[in-house]
Amino acid sequence: MTLRNVVKSVLPASVRDSLRAAEREIVFRRAMRRFLANPVACARPGSPVLKDLIRGWGNDGWSASDEYLAGCIAHASTTSGPILECGSGLSTILIGAIATRRGQTHWALEHAPEWAKRVQRCLRRYKLDSVVLSSAPLRDYGAFRWYDPPLAAMPKSFSLVVCDGPPAGARGGRSGLVPIMRQRLAPGCVILLDDACRAEELAIAVRWAAELKASFGVVRGAKPYIRMTVAAPARSAPSAA
Repeated sequence: MTLRNVVKSVLPASVRDSLRAAEREIVFRRAMRRFLANPVACARPGSPVLKDLIRGWGNDGWSASDEYLAGCIAHASTTSGPILECGSGLSTILIGAIATRRGQTHWALEHAPEWAKRVQRCLRRYKLDSVVLSSAPLRDYGAFRWYDPPLAAMPKSFSLVVCDGPPAGARGGRSGLVPIMRQRLAPGCVILLDDACRAEELAIAVRWAAELKASFGVVRGAKPYIRMTVAAPARSAPSAA
């Protein structure tokens, strides 16, 4: 019998859970130190730092994949304006670290109060004061349920949108982004929509592309995601002299 099996047979489940939580916390803190030292170095799928961050965060089955996180990091490191995130989690911490370093604003929308508290505690721990985490229940818009963003307080335009919420079980899924935030999506805004393996997300991307006159493609990987770019306004032809 292995040591792991001996421990499992001797210790109560509650103690084992506490030990696992403590181990994850150690892994997460170590990985965060490495990430904060050089975020751009983690902007690639398969990064051992990203793997440890996902493991340490511990949201098994729901946390973003390393492919998606790498894409978020890469775009957050080069975007020129405010960032909007639909749904919060590990990505909020990592993008928030980059936004704080670059002096940018990062707004994250969250509907689950207990989850928002967990994310906010982590933001405070690492002094990620560029992140504004807005927590409010999903709002009924008729055809869909979506976040209730405080539009009056938000930036007039966003240059990057990270869309990993609301959960698929919400009516309309993630479709509410464009109807509610269309006027805040700057020309050239990049939208990263997770879960391209789901038919619902692909259908939403096709609809958004038509409404925004945007181009999009699927970034392949173990867990593919969609990258969309909002069209910039057409330039007027120069007038004849």
